[in-house]
Amino acid sequence: MRIALFFALILFHFSSISQSTDERAIREVLAQQVECWNEGDLECFMEGYWKSEQLVFIGSKGLTYGWQQTLDNYKKRYPDKSAMGILSFELIIVEPLSEDFWTVIGKWNLKLNSDNPNGHFSLIFRRLGDEWVIVSDHSS
Repeated sequence: MRIALFFALILFHFSSISQSTDERAIREVLAQQVECWNEGDLECFMEGYWKSEQLVFIGSKGLTYGWQQTLDNYKKRYPDKSAMGILSFELIIVEPLSEDFWTVIGKWNLKLNSDNPNGHFSLIFRRLGDEWVIVSDHSS
């Protein structure tokens, strides 16, 4: 009985270490996105997304499928650094759904010269090899 308890505690310990490592990696992806956005670099910002036609982005104009189409939409809406403004995220929930999927819910804020739009987002991250990428983004 003591041996079983000992191994259960060891397993729990390593499980929590892995979770915190995964969470840090996901938070780093989001921090990198903010940095890229604020530098006016949409291609860099998009590195946080899954480079696949299966990427799903849900926004005010409906569904967009695919990494390239999502990038093209961003470029149309934000053609240059001045149009992009300064982005910030406030993360509310960052939690695992399974070993290879996490969800992130938060708020986004954009500081522009004439306006300060803001809203919420819900992201699904997927582990692909050693990387965490956004496979689904619902932003409003």
